[in-house]
Amino acid sequence: MKSLIESIVISLVDHPEDIVVQETEEESKMVYHLTVNEDDVGKVIGKNGRIAKAIRTVVYAAKTDGKKRIYLDIM
Repeated sequence: MKSLIESIVISLVDHPEDIVVQETEEESKMVYHLTVNEDDVGKVIGKNGRIAKAIRTVVYAAKTDGKKRIYLDIM
């Protein structure tokens, strides 16, 4: 899942070397924290959050474990 997030975001940003995806596993959920360069935050979020919503939709659809919920935080 981490590589999926990176591959989606790398095409959107100007500073791909600054992409960091941290994975936190809890009892009932998996949380992915996406950090990008501050100049690229607007590109990843998009107008009215449309790009962020699309990224989340793809990540949620690609989940393999049906038991845990997946969350994507963009910082």
